[in-house]
Parts: sequence; C-alpha cells; structure tokens
Amino acid sequence: MRYASITDRLEHLGSGKWAVHLEARRMAAAGAPVIELTIGEPDVPTDPALLAECARSMHAGRTRYSNGRGEPGVVAALVAKYARRRPDIDEHNILCFPGTQTALFAVMLGLVESGDGVLVGDPLYATYEGVIASTGAHMIPVPLRPEKDFHMQAEDLEKAITPNARVLLLNTPHNPTGAVLSRDEIARLGEICRRHDLWIVCDEVYEELIFHKPFASPFDSPELAERTIVVSSISKSHAAPGFRSGWAVGPAEFCDKLLPVSETMLFGGQPFIADMTEMAISQPFQTAAIMRQKYRTRAELVCKTLAGSNLLQPLMPEGGMFIVIDVSATGLSGDAFAWDLLKDEQVAVMPGASFGEQAADYVRVSLTVDDALLVTAMERMVALAGRIAAEGAPRPRSLSA
Repeated sequence: MRYASITDRLEHLGSGKWAVHLEARRMAAAGAPVIELTIGEPDVPTDPALLAECARSMHAGRTRYSNGRGEPGVVAALVAKYARRRPDIDEHNILCFPGTQTALFAVMLGLVESGDGVLVGDPLYATYEGVIASTGAHMIPVPLRPEKDFHMQAEDLEKAITPNARVLLLNTPHNPTGAVLSRDEIARLGEICRRHDLWIVCDEVYEELIFHKPFASPFDSPELAERTIVVSSISKSHAAPGFRSGWAVGPAEFCDKLLPVSETMLFGGQPFIADMTEMAISQPFQTAAIMRQKYRTRAELVCKTLAGSNLLQPLMPEGGMFIVIDVSATGLSGDAFAWDLLKDEQVAVMPGASFGEQAADYVRVSLTVDDALLVTAMERMVALAGRIAAEGAPRPRSLSA
C-alpha cells in the first residue's frame, strides 16, 4: 500500500527519542524500583480550585462543541494577559489549541512548507525536529555553545541563515538547558530577523519558571510585533499537562489566515477545559511560585552533590524544570551513559542526543522528584562514573541499539 511522504519524514522522529524513558516505564511496570528523571511532568499537583472549576463546568453542561478560535471567556482572559505586555492585543490576535505542541504544529503549518528552512537552536526540545519535518520544511540548526551557557549568539544565527530560511524558532526559558535569554540578546537576534525578513516563533511554556532573571520576549518589542508568534499553555505554569490547554498569540492577519487550519484540525477544544484555563490565567495561583522554588533548590542540590566529581559537570539552569550534566569525562556519550545508568543503577535520565548534536555529551535530568530521591539518583550517577573510570578502558559510546 502507498503512504503519504509525511510518514517517511517522521519515521525516526517520534518516540524513538524517548527510548530510555519508555524502557524505564517498562521496568517500573515489571516491579523495578526505577528513579524516573526523564520527562517534564510537574510533581506539584494541579490546584484543587482548577479541578473543581473543570468539574463544575462539565456538570453545568459545558460539554458541547466549541468554535475554532476559542471560547469567548478564555480568549478574553488571554487578551487581558498579553495586553499587559503589549496594549494593542485583542481577540483577533488569539487562537486556542490543545496544548503548546498542537499550537506549534499548526503555527508551523501556516508558515513553512517544502523547501523552506526553520532556524532553531541546537540543543532543542525533542519534538521540534518532527514538527518542522511534518510541514516538508527542513531544520537549520544554530549551535548553542556550552561556553556561552547555551545562549543563542547573534553571530551564530547570522552565520546559519540560508536563502530559504523563513522562521527562527526560539525557546526561552530553554528546554533542555534552562537558558534564559535577556532583553538585549533578544534585541540582537530580532534585528537579524528583521534584516532577513524572518518570522519569530517563541515557545514560552516555561515563562513562569525563571529562577532569578527577568523574563524577556520578542513579543514585547513593537519593532518585532508584525513577525512574532508566541505559543504557550497551562501545562507547566499550572502543573496541568494532562488537560492539554494551550494557545498561539500573534499578528491578527496571521491568526485569521491560520484559523481555517485550526478548524480543519479539530474545530475547537473542550469548553469545560477552556473555563478552567480562563480561571487559571485570570486569577492568582501559587503553583508556579512553588515550582520555581522547588526546581531552583533541586538544581542547586544537584550541583552541590556533584561538586566533588571531576567526571560529571552540571550546568546550573536559569529556569525550567531540568538540569543538564556533561558526562564526556567518563569517555561515554550521553546516550551510552544514560543506558548504563538505567541498567546498572536503575536511574532513568534523558540522553542529550535526543535534543540535538550539541547535547550529545550530556544527559538531561528532570527535577521533578523529591530532594532525597534526587540526591540518591545523583549518588548513583557518581558511583557509575567512578566504576567507568576505574575500568580504565572506555566503554562503547552507544549502547542503545
């Protein structure tokens, strides 16, 4: 039988990147006491008031069809949220989607196609490559260098631009590294995008999980307003990933042109989840503040626990819920180290290679377990690194096959 070319483009860009995580889940289901430090699933519960609002809305009959743009209440709440950053925002600048991932997929469908290029920092979130490939466009990696704390440099962006580049995909705070771009850094990147007539798509799902620095976004710059689209959700900010409630905010003309794409995909989300989202972004909740404190403290704990190791080098994140650790001094790649760690120590982390070539010598550790369990996991990492060093001869650099 014949298949569409999208199936070939995405053949190796799906769950294969999560192989360690999936194996860890299989082991845990079989009874193994695995410490899971793989995915970004908040360990803080969804606020009970939001759960109550979702249930109230369902019981009130808010279970019928919605519209393509979003329920009026949540659209108005999003207008209020983003108008605080840019006063010209109204309902024509908003589109609602089931989660950031769907929003990003639809946005890319509306911006690029076969032959176009999308610039994205490497390391990158694991699904970005698939989202780009699904449109027929190709990814143009911009190296994010460890010596620059994985902050995108203007000269690296300029060097990467090709004649068919159409979009810069930014992510700040950044997954997997936790890097947070400053206003000045964004201004320099934005000027290059203006000069080369590039769209800017900014994934801001970790906006409320910055530890010390102020949040900055190209969306807030009047000079970049006509070319900037933000995607985000309540998944991280309100510890509600399973509700799949997100949005895109951008120029009115873009949103109007993308609306039929959104309507073709799903023609509206669930009204009861929209009501819950309206409450989440309209009222003050402490969920994000609690997570900020927890994840910053745990990142510092990882750095402290690994301070005596010359084989494992953590990079303190500036935001988010992960920390990356350089394991290259062990002689193993991040992929090989992650598989050995799971097999020998029953600790599951993400191989850096799942996030691009620039992260191949790293593993990504989720900070979403309690402090004592996290310390135990780090001690097991140190023990594994010590055994590898004691063996003398380096092991194979990939054990995933």
